[in-house]
Amino acid sequence: MVHVWPLTLRDSELVLRPLRRRDRREFEALRARNRDWLRPWDASDPLRGTPPPFSTVRRWNESQARQGLQLPLVITVDGRLAGQITAGPIQYGALRSAVIGYWIDRRMAGRGLVPRAAALVIDHLFAELGLHRIEVTVRPENTSSLRVVEKLHLRAEGMRRSAIHVDGGWRDHLVFALTAEEVRTDESGRGVLARLRSETARLPGSPEFDADTPTA
Repeated sequence: MVHVWPLTLRDSELVLRPLRRRDRREFEALRARNRDWLRPWDASDPLRGTPPPFSTVRRWNESQARQGLQLPLVITVDGRLAGQITAGPIQYGALRSAVIGYWIDRRMAGRGLVPRAAALVIDHLFAELGLHRIEVTVRPENTSSLRVVEKLHLRAEGMRRSAIHVDGGWRDHLVFALTAEEVRTDESGRGVLARLRSETARLPGSPEFDADTPTA
């Protein structure tokens, strides 16, 4: 099992790929348009007043990804940027784990994109990187993200008090996790996306999920 970068993951019109230099204008416009939508859930640095510029973020992401420390991917739909999903830090050795975080364009929410993107990433982490445990942390107030972890069958493991700096303060976060043993896989070692598709197909009159907001 080998870490590969750059990485592209696909499910029909949904594609996860690295952030590119030429994405700058579209990415900055997307973030600006969603500033208020994301503010209550976006992790923030208490020692830095403003987020780093695009070029710094992209270089940092690229460096971390090449070292295998995280998988920072943008979410695209029909070729257009719609959000981000990141697995990291990725830990090997005795832990073999990763934490997943994500955000989605408000205009694209309600289409089931985040559960599908997360399922793609989790399947890759289990099948290709041989990880054992995936974790997601969610603010208790973020009801839509709570639905995402529910649909992905992540287990609730309790509350971390003042765990992450979000929206100007240290916020409590609920912890959810999934281990490789909890997923029935096919010959490729994948199973999370297949389970998601199967359960979606059984929902009467609704082929998509309606839970698509950032985790923090």
